[in-house]
Amino acid sequence: MDFNFLALLLAAFSTLIVGFIWYNPKVFGTIWMRESGVTNETMKGNNMIAIFAMSLLYAFFIAFTLQFLVIHQFSAYSATVDVKNVDPSILKNYMDVYGNTFKTFKHGAFHGIFTGLFLALPIIGVGALYERRSWKYVLIAGGYWIVTCTIMGAIICGMK
Repeated sequence: MDFNFLALLLAAFSTLIVGFIWYNPKVFGTIWMRESGVTNETMKGNNMIAIFAMSLLYAFFIAFTLQFLVIHQFSAYSATVDVKNVDPSILKNYMDVYGNTFKTFKHGAFHGIFTGLFLALPIIGVGALYERRSWKYVLIAGGYWIVTCTIMGAIICGMK
């Protein structure tokens, strides 16, 4: 299986676009700042270029991992690669028949939303419990990742 690096980069970049909208003061930004304890003064003292660059790098890591959850063909590939006594034509035959099955934006969004709900949201929630964050914080930060994983999954799975 080949990796679609353009799709991974676009999916990673989509996190910044969603973040600009989601964390805008007119959407959830003001509530998030209050719930997280961030102020305008603390935001001004940071190197935003470095923050956006690291955010993009982390988002690429997420996109790279997410592709294995939203594209079923990776499972077929991993089941046959480097396995002794397996005829290599099995993967070729599978890909000839099912190569683009379920490789749609809709299917990627389907798996992306579940990844956001059942992976990202619980990770945010557990961290928030120990950090003594409010449920508003969990819903805002977790909601961001649910929406973002949905969009990332759609991009990754839909771009052939």
